[in-house]
Amino acid sequence: MIRGTEMDQNRMPLFEALCRYQHKNPVSFHVPGHKNGLLIEPLLKESASFLQYDATELSGLDDLHHAEGAIQEAQDLLAAYYGSEKSYFLVNGSTVGNLAMILSVCRPGDRVLVDRNCHQSVLHALRLARANPVFVFPEIDKERQMPAGFSERLFVQAFRKYRDVKACILTYPTYYGITYDLRAVADIAHQNGAYVLVDEAHGAHFQIGSPFPETALHQGADAAVQSAHKMLPAMTMGSFLHIRAPHFPFERLGFYLSALQSSSPSYPIMMSLDYARWYAANFSREDICYTLTQREQFSARLSKMLKWEKKEGQDPLKLLATFPGLSGFKLQSVLEGAGVYTEMADLQRVVFVLPLLKNGMPFPYEDAAGRIEAALSGVSPQAENESLLKRVEQKQASGYSRMETAGLDVLHGLTELHLAYDEMEEKEVEWVSFAEAKGRIAAKMVTPYPPGVPLLVPGEQVRDAHIYQIQQLRACGARFHADAPFFENRLAVYK
Repeated sequence: MIRGTEMDQNRMPLFEALCRYQHKNPVSFHVPGHKNGLLIEPLLKESASFLQYDATELSGLDDLHHAEGAIQEAQDLLAAYYGSEKSYFLVNGSTVGNLAMILSVCRPGDRVLVDRNCHQSVLHALRLARANPVFVFPEIDKERQMPAGFSERLFVQAFRKYRDVKACILTYPTYYGITYDLRAVADIAHQNGAYVLVDEAHGAHFQIGSPFPETALHQGADAAVQSAHKMLPAMTMGSFLHIRAPHFPFERLGFYLSALQSSSPSYPIMMSLDYARWYAANFSREDICYTLTQREQFSARLSKMLKWEKKEGQDPLKLLATFPGLSGFKLQSVLEGAGVYTEMADLQRVVFVLPLLKNGMPFPYEDAAGRIEAALSGVSPQAENESLLKRVEQKQASGYSRMETAGLDVLHGLTELHLAYDEMEEKEVEWVSFAEAKGRIAAKMVTPYPPGVPLLVPGEQVRDAHIYQIQQLRACGARFHADAPFFENRLAVYK
């Protein structure tokens, strides 16, 4: 393993190589077709200079799929900083990291324990691998109605029931920035010979240290995928994949990364990943104090209007806000009307993702706070609340009792799919009304987005709780990734 003390974290090898390339004032007779931004300059003058770094595998710029120069050095620095056996730049987002990580470990028929609160890319990987998933439902914070951590007892129970588990696939932190005792779960998995694979999309900045939570790797994960573009200053689709286990199937991983990622990787994305690692590795205690001070000043100014939810183990860069009487979706809409855009909303709250600021770095907190205050000063929450309650009551009157529709906490414990992936391939699909779908086997995902956690996955039995959650979310304005018939109140099921 490369040790961080042996490498100069002030270097940005790929960024430096691209700068040397630009200083040559190159003339492009190669792809991409915008020719160092010249062909786009009449349309977007301010972007043309940046596009000079949108290069290809030229001499001195290395090749992501056969890295041995600047890209390899940048990846070595990444591994040294995060303390991994090996780390990789990803240019197709954390989605490709989840796919490659899972496909490398899982073979057809392998049994895996899977966080049911996982991203849809994890489910896609399982289907491609033809694995045999057992879903583990997280505990529910009943006061806030959101997924929390996992019960150790549930994992002990799972390994007693299933003696052939190949891997545990977990999400850490949650999309709300909530963490849990991942080390305890990892210890149980390792005692039973299973890999621990973690979708750590929202935790790339945890390596900076306290008061941020510990990283998944530090808590025993064998592999972790991080979206550097979510919490660090990388471009969209820029992510990291870290492998901690020396016995990981690296050859298979190399194949899947090569097969699933573009053979023409984006140099601006890779350059931004090099920068994101440098940014985190050189983040000082003064920077942390400045970031947190700015956060406190922002939240304090708005505390008379917004209620901030705080939970132990929560990422300080995630602010969860509620406004009495408004659903989260309505609150998000009001804020967007003022030009303030939050990461996501649910029935109760919105999620602010705050910036990781270096000491003295400006951010328009004051402007945002003023806009929020002005937008909320004219809101009448009572009418919205009464309208929401009326819609929910109408859904309950249509045949779903409160006990049947208790929501997230109805779904718990360990569950398996009712059909194997191979069986699904052989069955026909039909669309039926919500009422007719009860008790049938779902054939397509139903996914509120963001965050991309499916309410229904193919192979699951449709229950009242599923239908109620779908209706409740749609009534409140949630966005869904789903096919057109879904928006006509129909679900896809197997015949």
